[in-house]
Amino acid sequence: MTLTRKDFPNGFIFGTATSSYQIEGAASEDGRGPSIWDTFCRQPGRIQDGTSGDVACDHYHLWPEDLDLLRELGVDAYRFSLAWPRIQPSGSGAVNEKGLEFYDRLVDGLLERGIQPYATLYHWDLPQPLQDIGGWANREVAHHFADYAALVAGRLGDRVRSIATLNEPWCSSFLSYDIGEHAPGLRDRRLALAAAHHLLLGHGQAVQAMRALGKPAELGLVLNLTPAYPASQSAEDARATQYADGYANRWFLDPVFRGAYPQDMWDAFGQDVPDVQDGDLALIREPLDFLGVNYYTRSLVSAQGPVRPQDAEYTHMHWEVYPQGLTDLLLRLQREYPVPPMYITENGAAYPDERGHADIVHDPERLAYYQRHLAAVIEATRQGADVRGYFAWSMLDNFEWAYGYSRRFGLFYVDYQTQERTWKDSGRWFQGLMARTPVAAD
Repeated sequence: MTLTRKDFPNGFIFGTATSSYQIEGAASEDGRGPSIWDTFCRQPGRIQDGTSGDVACDHYHLWPEDLDLLRELGVDAYRFSLAWPRIQPSGSGAVNEKGLEFYDRLVDGLLERGIQPYATLYHWDLPQPLQDIGGWANREVAHHFADYAALVAGRLGDRVRSIATLNEPWCSSFLSYDIGEHAPGLRDRRLALAAAHHLLLGHGQAVQAMRALGKPAELGLVLNLTPAYPASQSAEDARATQYADGYANRWFLDPVFRGAYPQDMWDAFGQDVPDVQDGDLALIREPLDFLGVNYYTRSLVSAQGPVRPQDAEYTHMHWEVYPQGLTDLLLRLQREYPVPPMYITENGAAYPDERGHADIVHDPERLAYYQRHLAAVIEATRQGADVRGYFAWSMLDNFEWAYGYSRRFGLFYVDYQTQERTWKDSGRWFQGLMARTPVAAD
């Protein structure tokens, strides 16, 4: 098939996305305080290649060049996150004006180039002083987050198109406090469930605080969702799939859109469940203007654990390429939950790209990944899913968390020694799509 912008609903937004710690660098400049990721990266063995985000893509200094690339790419919008420790180094109280000024320049620079700013308040770089009091496992951090949200919305809310409170609270809780792969690197189910609850509580409080300011920005939440499929028709696999879905998806979807945690998971978690106080669930269910959906792959589940199909394609992250999962997920959300309009806020793939002698980066696998997943979005909209936009992850190769710089997701290749950006074929393909010229899709 051939894709054009006409295949998508009227007004459909195309963009690309990044996050602060993964690209900004300047980790100790202009008053920025330490984050949990600065601390985590200095713990031996935490990061695969022993690196950190101290410099990353040096976007803090190179942002005008990067915004020029976005304009050349032709996207409608750019999704970025703000570094809380750059704005409030201690996580509360005193404001670092230089940090806010950086985001002022970034937002104004986007608007000058005709690109709509989509901001995310929290993409995992918690100020270290808040981790020192327990991090998200401490209920107090939710209140600090709401104060920070109001501070940012008061400054930028009249110029940004959209503000998302949290990016992927599953990662900030389960992956960080239960599985231990992300900062702060703990393995305690009780703390993970407390963190998940306080993240959602902070989200609800932040939405209330920002909405009270009366700014025009749309307010929402970004969830990473992984549809679970049973490996067989056995009752045992069905039960395991139900649990996997609860752990990855329903533990966040249900309180946000139904005002209650899923009973089966509450029972399964037993004595580790969080302390839910009167009024918490009403706050968490605060109405949203949009839901951001981050999708990368599915999970195939058996009673013995995850299954890896032998005949499937896999990315450099060892994630199965499964576009049908995105269609299924969007239709399920539309069918089972009272969701507001949705955006695909992240979708993309890592592959071991190499820059050629003529400064050309061929990435046919990533290009095909985007083609097939955009076709999956079109199919979901045709079947009734209210999807308003799509953001490719990521604009730039960057610091890929526990993998360091060993994984590349970008539409632009980054030489980390020289900070030179080079177009990839997938970026040129997106440029053609933005230009409303037909582009081939598999």
